[in-house]
Amino acid sequence: MSIQGFLYIIAVILLVVAALPITTRGLNLALLGAAFALLGYSWETITA
Repeated sequence: MSIQGFLYIIAVILLVVAALPITTRGLNLALLGAAFALLGYSWETITA
């Protein structure tokens, strides 16, 4: 599995956990998941 695929999997897991009715103090899991998705999307550009 590539790094890009791994980042997408982490993003999906974070977004699914963010949709659950649990509270996290000072940590927005949806925003963190979106950041991982963006990182996975732009990985080829970053490492080029």
